[in-house]
Amino acid sequence: MSLVEAIQDRLTEAFAPSELEVSDDSRQHAGHAGAAEGGGHYAVLIVSERFRGRSLLERHRLVYGALEPLRKDIHALSIRAFVPGDI
Repeated sequence: MSLVEAIQDRLTEAFAPSELEVSDDSRQHAGHAGAAEGGGHYAVLIVSERFRGRSLLERHRLVYGALEPLRKDIHALSIRAFVPGDI
């Protein structure tokens, strides 16, 4: 299983999103400090009712918490977290 698939699985389990996109942006950061350590750069777009009433910071903390077991493999993570109707 690729790391993108692992991220998708963990976020789907945690948030039952109505929309989820995960991309590996590591190629855009070739040679970047930390990339040689095996960690990649990933971007997440997630839409879930679970974020309703939560601040942007709380939403990001929830996503990071769901991905904690994968932390050693993620060098950088861009998160766009919305509730249905936001986008």
